[in-house]
Formats: sequence, structure tokens, C-alpha cells
Amino acid sequence: MLKEHEVAYGFDTQVNGKFDDVRTKVVDALKTEGFGVLTEIDVSATLKAKLGKDMARYSILGACNPTLANQAITAEPQIGLLLPCNVVLQEQPDGKIQVSFMDPVSVLALVNNAQVTELGWQVRTKLEKVRDSLG
Repeated sequence: MLKEHEVAYGFDTQVNGKFDDVRTKVVDALKTEGFGVLTEIDVSATLKAKLGKDMARYSILGACNPTLANQAITAEPQIGLLLPCNVVLQEQPDGKIQVSFMDPVSVLALVNNAQVTELGWQVRTKLEKVRDSLG
């Protein structure tokens, strides 16, 4: 059974600290596991600018491990539709930062390719190491 804030397509952790400090820690941990951040979307700033809506800080990092991405693209050329791996940082009412990770196993299961499924498990293992290093 999933916890209230868990979803079938991701996993997360709660981190104490300031948003920008946690972001730096996440990016550094991703680097340790061979990921780079290709994109960053500041959702809270975008909604403020486009809709005038205030919300707690919320950012999406698009993380990519080039070696594993290359293997995935070689195995399934259209896999780019499901890349990169998103990592969400979301400021919580109690001041903690929720860091959520896309579950590559559940997302890449859409492809129905054994080689891609294996790569999904490798990526998940690395992202779990990132999650575990934050606590």
C-alpha cells in the first residue's frame, strides 16, 4: 500500500534545510551517480509570472545519465519521449523539502522492451542512492 504522498510512478524523501541548499545537495548527489541536470523548471516562478498565482517553491530538474541514456536510445530510439528522469523539489508547509524521483522502472515499462526494463532498474538503483544520500 502506498503512503499518502507516494505515487506508483515515483518515490521520495523529506529533507530538512533551505530550498536552495537542498537543491545543491540533490544536484551534487546526482553528479555522484553519473547524472547531469539538463533542464530546470521553476514551476512556482512560472505560475506567478503567467497566472499571478503564489505557491510554495516547486522545481523540476531533468536529470540524465549520458551512458545509460545512450544505451536506452540504442535499444529503443523513441525512448526520448520518456527522458530525462524528473526530480521534483517541493517546499512543504512544515518547512521541509520533499524530493521526489520519477520511477524509471514503472515509466519505462511502457516500452515493453527487456533491455530497456533492465536499464530502468539500473537507473532506479542510482536514483535510490541519491535519495538515500539526502537523508
